[in-house]
Amino acid sequence: MGDSTDDGPRPLVTDPFDAVPALVPLRDAAWDGDWAAVRAFFEGIATDEAAGAENLSLAAALLAGVERTEWFLEKAVQDRPADPLPRTLLAERYIHLGWRARGRGPAESVSWDAAQQCHERLCKAELLLIEVCAEQPACVPAWTARLGTARGLGLGQSEARRRYDRLAEHHPHHIRAQSLLLRHLCPEGDGSWEAAHGFAEECASAAPDASHAGVLVAEAHLAHWTALEGAEADEYLRSTTVRDELLRAARVSVLHPDHRRDWHWTDSHSTFALAFSLGGHVVDAAPHFAALGDTVSESVWRNVPDWRTRFTEYRATAAQATH
Repeated sequence: MGDSTDDGPRPLVTDPFDAVPALVPLRDAAWDGDWAAVRAFFEGIATDEAAGAENLSLAAALLAGVERTEWFLEKAVQDRPADPLPRTLLAERYIHLGWRARGRGPAESVSWDAAQQCHERLCKAELLLIEVCAEQPACVPAWTARLGTARGLGLGQSEARRRYDRLAEHHPHHIRAQSLLLRHLCPEGDGSWEAAHGFAEECASAAPDASHAGVLVAEAHLAHWTALEGAEADEYLRSTTVRDELLRAARVSVLHPDHRRDWHWTDSHSTFALAFSLGGHVVDAAPHFAALGDTVSESVWRNVPDWRTRFTEYRATAAQATH
């Protein structure tokens, strides 16, 4: 792994496209505003029966984060009004823009203008997705995106669960959809910690060994930790109960002997590395840091103050603890 070169510390790789070389052509096509190349990329994903639905949803979410993509996606929707792909991708972009307008602070800190911008963009996305799901009931990426709009528009747990169930009819172990539903089940989404942890454990137990479903257990514990304060927060992830649940989840997922690196690898190992590190379980964090090397998911770690420094410090501590 190593933390430095002769010229100093190596920069962290935080761009998810750089973490997965197979995704680079999608980013290049987006930068060029090349709809034909974007469409060809997604059509290529769809031919992979084993990972197609998972990768379609992930690629759609990553494309949504590339700047100014709405320009050529809106034109693609106009040119191909019956095609579900451009509408789904444009909806994902509108969702991204909506959450960006709102910001990441608590609801009480969001200005009226920001909240209104977010609402308007999510409504535009929802209208597109309603059409797609009505025409293509098995369109998993569209149902996945609708879990995001359900949360942003405050449509409630029952509606979110209905959307997830429709998706699960076609893909019962869809990790991104499960992660989105998990947010609805937390107290912040008018759920409970019992419901959130129960759902995460249920998904991890039901999924095939070596899948990514175990990461939901870590996501639930990190969400729970975030909601706590002071000594209660400090002790939460340090508990042996939480540590044991994290260890079991890691062993049946990304640390399972049959697990193979795929497009989700950075998020999963970053999540386990963070949960174990915050709990002081440095030896347990070590294999996840070893897998990550200089790569890290910013979306997972960015809520930690000075997260880049903390990541490199935790990684060094984990490496020292295992030698």
